[in-house]
Amino acid sequence: MTALTDFVEIRYFSGYIRNWKNLCKELEIEPTLCRKEREEQILKKAYAKWKLGMMEHLYGMFAVALYDETEKKIYCIRDQVGQKQMFYAVADGEFICNGDIDVIANDRRIKKELNRRMLQQYLFYGYPIGEETFYKGIYKLMPGHYAEWDGKEVKVTRYWKPVFEPDYSVSADEWAERIEKTVDEILAEEKGDTEIPYKESFLSGGVDSSYLFAASDAQSANTVGYEESGFDESGLARHTAEVLGKGFNVKMISPKEYFERIPTVIDKMGQPLGDASAVAFSIGCAAVKEHADVVYSGEGIDEFFGGYNSHRNPLKEGWTYLTCSHIMSEDVVKSVMIDFDENVRAAEPVEKLWNEVQGQDELSKKLTIDISLWLEGDIYLNTDRTSTACGIELHTPFSDLRLFNVARKIPAECKFAEEQNKYVFRKAASTKLPYDVAFRKKVGFAVPVRKWLADEKFNKPIQEKLNGETSKKFFNQQELNSLWTRYLSGEEFLWGRIYAVYAFLLWYDLN
Repeated sequence: MTALTDFVEIRYFSGYIRNWKNLCKELEIEPTLCRKEREEQILKKAYAKWKLGMMEHLYGMFAVALYDETEKKIYCIRDQVGQKQMFYAVADGEFICNGDIDVIANDRRIKKELNRRMLQQYLFYGYPIGEETFYKGIYKLMPGHYAEWDGKEVKVTRYWKPVFEPDYSVSADEWAERIEKTVDEILAEEKGDTEIPYKESFLSGGVDSSYLFAASDAQSANTVGYEESGFDESGLARHTAEVLGKGFNVKMISPKEYFERIPTVIDKMGQPLGDASAVAFSIGCAAVKEHADVVYSGEGIDEFFGGYNSHRNPLKEGWTYLTCSHIMSEDVVKSVMIDFDENVRAAEPVEKLWNEVQGQDELSKKLTIDISLWLEGDIYLNTDRTSTACGIELHTPFSDLRLFNVARKIPAECKFAEEQNKYVFRKAASTKLPYDVAFRKKVGFAVPVRKWLADEKFNKPIQEKLNGETSKKFFNQQELNSLWTRYLSGEEFLWGRIYAVYAFLLWYDLN
């Protein structure tokens, strides 16, 4: 007798299905199967039962490619907020998809050709934004989307988007209780996964990772530190771990180790990334790998609950919100690039979304943009590629859709209160953390590159790239030298522009 799932073939899967126990029960799957077999059965049976509605039933992180024998179609699916990567291309009449862009770029059927449009956008934002990639003909499947291939063409459909609908009938205390209940529900599933008996957690000085560490079954915390006191959060993290009575590890990062690590990180990232914290995160992941394989991290909260100052600061009238991070103005990009294309506008990746959210309150509009573009384009690109390259499975429970479904109902007045960002989230966290930890002002994950870059003991490779043959293909050498001279003369804020250009040049030469 043919099973209902025999027509479904799972061709690719990357991720973690957090609510697997409930799904095993609902789909009549033996829960004692090993994880690989269990997840394959969940995906097959979920598709057989719900078809593309299956995504509404999966909580966790996932990038999936499956083949439907009855329809003769391949479906590629990416989780709602984009915790896992997924890329695709069509070459020689065949559909290629993978979570690792390098696998596609190095396929013999693909002709590697730089997408200069993306270079121009990247210089403005500092990360590869939107569905285009640095390779012509290779596309990113955006979060909350699926692609279908029928043998002739690719059709991409958006199945989910972040929608904020503030409910003003609920008090701040009640919102905090709902957050706490949802966090406990999510982490109960993590704790119940006995196949992963030992976990650790990343811990900074902020409330997000502190709450996650306190509420989870992580037995030890990990952080990175620096000799430069203005950037070092390890003391705050150690204090939190001591208060909670859990283990603590710190990896001190020297400028020498940092700069030596950059080429490895850029190569493993798949695309250029101007976020200097990725290198520190990579060093931290490598240190954690010595004693743990599964690690928690607190991504998602800032974008769900309004954690950045850009979320609080009002936009000028008529302005489009171009995500919480951009490193160069269009005028600067134009002065730096040799072949600046006037038809490639910085606002282009954002405009459609921005037009869709008009009529909502300003915070809701900003969070929609950041969840859709910045969170997946920078944060998850960094954490997914970096942790995977180090052999670590990174779990991000605070990115769970159930927590977003609480956050999307909370009015801005409850997210910003008493001069605090993420106010109601902090109230929820205070049930498991001391007040001074829960309401500690955001520290961020700053790296001292802005200072290290001026040290001639470490900046020689950067100078060589900026003045090398590859640089001359793309950049105005006079403008780059001006940036460098101004930075060394004390205009420290220019370091981000220099690092982003260096990251691109390094990636280009490696690939």
